[in-house]
Amino acid sequence: MKKFEIPEYYRSSIISQVKALRKANDSRKKDFSPTILDLGKIRLIISRHFGFCYGVENAIEIAYKAICENPDKRIFLLSQMIHNPGVNEDLIRNGVRFLQDTSGNQLISWDELSVEDIVIVPAFGTTVEIENRLIQKGIQVSKYNTTCPFVEKVWNRSETLGKNKHTIIIHGKHSHEETRATFSHSQLNAPSLILKDIKDASKLADFILGKLSIDDFAIYFKGKFSENFNPSLDLEKIGIVNQTTMLASETQEITDFLRATMLQKYGEENLKEHIADTRDTLCYATNDNQTATLGLMEEKADFALIIGGYNSSNTTHLVELLEQKFPSYFINNHENIISANEINSFNIHFKKIEKISNFTPEKEQISIVLTSGASCPDILVDEVIQKLISIYGITIDIEEVISNLA
Repeated sequence: MKKFEIPEYYRSSIISQVKALRKANDSRKKDFSPTILDLGKIRLIISRHFGFCYGVENAIEIAYKAICENPDKRIFLLSQMIHNPGVNEDLIRNGVRFLQDTSGNQLISWDELSVEDIVIVPAFGTTVEIENRLIQKGIQVSKYNTTCPFVEKVWNRSETLGKNKHTIIIHGKHSHEETRATFSHSQLNAPSLILKDIKDASKLADFILGKLSIDDFAIYFKGKFSENFNPSLDLEKIGIVNQTTMLASETQEITDFLRATMLQKYGEENLKEHIADTRDTLCYATNDNQTATLGLMEEKADFALIIGGYNSSNTTHLVELLEQKFPSYFINNHENIISANEINSFNIHFKKIEKISNFTPEKEQISIVLTSGASCPDILVDEVIQKLISIYGITIDIEEVISNLA
């Protein structure tokens, strides 16, 4: 695996040791059980896989390379590099300006750009329309394009499906940058439709099976299908791809559900002609993080701390999983932990930060599940651990605890 050159202040001391130890003992990543650090008053249950993935480290390396190589030029990002406020704020401090917000709203007019400017494409990728606009202005889009290779893999798979006359079904959030980019690329090659969840898949199945009219289809999926999409013809042959940060289990559930729908309509002997096998589009890092989170759920704990940007899709899905078993608190850094009795946690259902009192149980040892999203620097996890050590008055040497795990 390539080692990326990213700013040293994103690295950690505690977590880097934990990850190095697990890698040495499990180089083939077969063991998804968590790492346990017993610190006396607290017991940390740390996920096997979490934090920066390949695509994020690649994006950060390219972004800072752009900054170093162009000290006298204006540097723009199409939108947030990744969904982590600390990383984006640091890029702003280094002089980078955002052209759009995460919803695609313009912050700086395209007319302000000149051929001399540097434009960085974020890890989510971008739409064909925006890429062409930049090329027409003479900007070298490819030089600092940080699009995740696994996102590009989805685009390539979509192209192949399109050539084989499949309609592309995208499992994703239609307003998310990555899904907007994937939709833009896929509709060049095939009719395309976005589904958010199993509820959307059920509606689609109703139409395929003749239970939903074309008018109802158009109303329900408004704004989520490509131009000239013909439901009567374009749903006879489909292939499912996904926004790489979605729950892999949910993508599989949708795929299995639609496969059963096609089986019902066309029969076993014709099934392969009507739905493609697209398991190869799932992102390995998202899969590893989610599988490791399921490993956390096999443990006993008093609560879970999940660290990441509040607009991070992959982090939100980790919260969705963990809250099924534990009281779960979504924080973006150690400052959200006010004391042993108070924490500010982001509620993913109401999209707001809530101040929660008495979140720590009164007991001799408190067990805490700990993980972070794929766009979260490990240093932020280190700082959360140090905050926990401070507020609980831990005197045990954590370095010694980690060394004893070897």
